[in-house]
Amino acid sequence: MPQRRILIVDDQADIRRLVRFALQDGDFALFEAANGELALRIAQIARPDLVVLDQQMPGQLDGLQVLQALRKDPAHAHALVIMLTANTEATYREAAAEAGVNYFLAKPFAPAKLRQLVEVMLRAAPPSAEQ
Repeated sequence: MPQRRILIVDDQADIRRLVRFALQDGDFALFEAANGELALRIAQIARPDLVVLDQQMPGQLDGLQVLQALRKDPAHAHALVIMLTANTEATYREAAAEAGVNYFLAKPFAPAKLRQLVEVMLRAAPPSAEQ
């Protein structure tokens, strides 16, 4: 089975480090971005199978906008997206669900739960085609 590619997107280095720690000993290629603009550029190259995406980020694109851009692009529409967020507002969750988020994980989160969630989601999804 080919190595699965995961893009970690969060403006906080400590959160990216915690996500990387949770996933580092798996058979994953891990990529990181500190903002939405960089996330989309990395996605063009890395073609992630799964994106762990923060909701609130500085810059031109927040997590919802990154999710919408990924879903509009046929090259990334297949990617699974875990929205990692402290925002529990129903209106935000509804907007993200309409945009195609696969799962919400609340901050603070347990690294073991994230790892289990990623493994279950990737096991159920076919690997993306190399492009």
